[in-house]
Amino acid sequence: MVARDARAEGPDDPAAGGTTPGGDPVDGVPAERAALPAPGAANTIGGAAQLHGPTVQAGSVHGGIHLHTPAPAAPRPVPRQLPPVPAHFVDRRPDIEKLTSLRAGARPLIVVSGPAGIGKTTLVSRWLRGLAGDFPDGQLYADLRGHVPADDTEPEHPGTPATREEVLSRFLRALGTSAVPTDITELTALWRSSTADRRIVVMLDNAFTAAQIRPLLPGGPGCLVAVTSRRMLSGLRLEGAEFHRLDALGTDDGIELLRRAIGSERVDSELPAVQRVVTLCAGLPLAVCLASARLASRPRQPVRALADALTPDSERLTALEVEGEDTVRKALDASYDVLSPPAALLYRVLGALPLRAFDTRIAAVACGESPAWAERRLGELVEAHLVEDTGPDSCRFHDLVRVHAQDLARAEDDDTTRELWLRRVCEWYLETATAAQRLLTPAQYGLERTPSLPPSGLAVPFTDDTGALDWLDSQRDGLMAAVRAAEEHGWHATAWQLVDACWPLFLRLRYYDLWLAAHEIGRRAARRDGHGAAERQMLNSGAIGLSAAGHGDTAVRWYEDSLRAARAAGDDRDAGQALLGLGACHREAGRTGPAVERLTEAIDVWDRCGYPRGTALARVVLGELALADGDPARAAGYFLRAHATMVAVDDPHDAARALAFLGRARVLTGQRERGAADLREALAVFTASGARHWRARTLEMLGDSARDDGDLSAARDHHTEAVALYRETSPDDARRLLTAGGLADAPAQEHP
Repeated sequence: MVARDARAEGPDDPAAGGTTPGGDPVDGVPAERAALPAPGAANTIGGAAQLHGPTVQAGSVHGGIHLHTPAPAAPRPVPRQLPPVPAHFVDRRPDIEKLTSLRAGARPLIVVSGPAGIGKTTLVSRWLRGLAGDFPDGQLYADLRGHVPADDTEPEHPGTPATREEVLSRFLRALGTSAVPTDITELTALWRSSTADRRIVVMLDNAFTAAQIRPLLPGGPGCLVAVTSRRMLSGLRLEGAEFHRLDALGTDDGIELLRRAIGSERVDSELPAVQRVVTLCAGLPLAVCLASARLASRPRQPVRALADALTPDSERLTALEVEGEDTVRKALDASYDVLSPPAALLYRVLGALPLRAFDTRIAAVACGESPAWAERRLGELVEAHLVEDTGPDSCRFHDLVRVHAQDLARAEDDDTTRELWLRRVCEWYLETATAAQRLLTPAQYGLERTPSLPPSGLAVPFTDDTGALDWLDSQRDGLMAAVRAAEEHGWHATAWQLVDACWPLFLRLRYYDLWLAAHEIGRRAARRDGHGAAERQMLNSGAIGLSAAGHGDTAVRWYEDSLRAARAAGDDRDAGQALLGLGACHREAGRTGPAVERLTEAIDVWDRCGYPRGTALARVVLGELALADGDPARAAGYFLRAHATMVAVDDPHDAARALAFLGRARVLTGQRERGAADLREALAVFTASGARHWRARTLEMLGDSARDDGDLSAARDHHTEAVALYRETSPDDARRLLTAGGLADAPAQEHP
């Protein structure tokens, strides 16, 4: 039996299948308070005045008034996701003026089409950046990856089109929504509701069909949607779209592009050859930029030599009018040929990896070199316009360049070599994610790691909990790509171990789509690996995600499979985990009898195998059931015992959960002051740790307790702050509390 820790917090916590999936909302704004004016005083607030924070309205003020407010939380940044515009961009003023003239109608939708490499993305990004002041609520961007064939079995894979679930989830999170549903109907409805009153720009890049676009259209008339595609997408006429075809750069603009790269003196001295290069690049900005990079790197080479290297036959020029790939390929070949051997190796290595983006560490690991080596080679690729610099230590390929790099890797490197590159990256992801797991959830780390390669030797890119979680979040696409690649190559142990190492990512950040997809793979991989304990871990951890995402019936089946397997293996620890999860699911479904039966059985099993933390988790759920049944005295007994156990095993988060419930139970039994003190102590723990879901739950209980004590003002304050948190972690709870707490007229939290 492998020592592991239970992964559940009770059904009211989303991680155990409760009613409120947790998340990370922004801090709430303190409710407004108003003091009545003195009799006879004329004192009004009208017009467009807006009050924020504690406010006193009075005819006269006597003595001292002291207002104490918490420090305001840092506002969530307005999303500004548009791709950067290269410094060498040629204005293309006629195109920008045309797009501006098309911007009309109740819900503007503009489609910019043209062949690959024509500069659609850069042009649209430049145009939309100039409209930022008209759209104060943000600029959203998604690469729909429409240039690849559809494969619905591989969502969020760089080799498949983006799914609407993937895009809408990312957009909603960028707008501040953490609790994103997995059902596509609910997801689409939430997207339209969230954008109904906003003024935002949405850029949908690399679309393939009109069907990709329709579910991504926002719900409000104050939005602008710009679509780029290699196809006309005439089907969007039904949505009132306007269309603009982007043609090739004119000769003058192409020459200006080269002039900015290699200087006026060189252009003017070889103008006929420069004109020939521009013509052979077919006016594609990508091809011109790549050609200019080669010329800039060889200042003594005649421009005529590059023109000779690019010269194609007439059939290829004809094909270029349709797609533009042949001339781009020649430009890419020419740029690749002048790379240093190490940079050329890195180019092929990165092309062979299933990653959308990469950084210095990934480049170093894949090549088996140092970060300093990788940084120099990446710099060379950026200078040659073969990769795009997208942020601090972050790069990506243009889609056609990535295909070119893939083709070169297949042509120049054998299968064994390419597999080694990929294996190194998968193992590094496992090594680093495991370090993050040990830091973030040490009690829940227990399954062994069996790397097939020596450690990378690189220092982990974080030193504390916040840094570890940020790294997991920023690398989630790469981690999932590694999970999928490991499964595809039959590296079953690596696949399930990667999923297990990502537990803090799923638990803390609630990316339900990734959570469920990863555990489907992890479950298969563990079974194929013949690792029973790992398969049970995948079942239990996956069931937590299923329950939190609202798939209770499927979660029950996963827990039942885990329970059967645990009993067959004689693993009481895992059996207790499955029983706890089943109890939570039954409670969520309103089946109190079966819930109590399963939870009691879990306690008995864990008592026998000596796992006190598990028994405490089950008692928290039993206490919640007792509270719901109107028996706070019995509930207090469960919570008191659970709290003592959690303190003894040094689990501050779950100790605070038990304490919050204990405080509420004490208030209901008449111990008002002591119960309120318990609630405030728990609230301080959740505020310090950033556990916003449980902060909201505790604020709600504080508000309920104040209301029971007749302090309606304090009750309203606590409930209003809880609603502000619930709006992002659990909209259903926000609506429930607005109605039940008499807060139907409470102001909605402002979106940044």
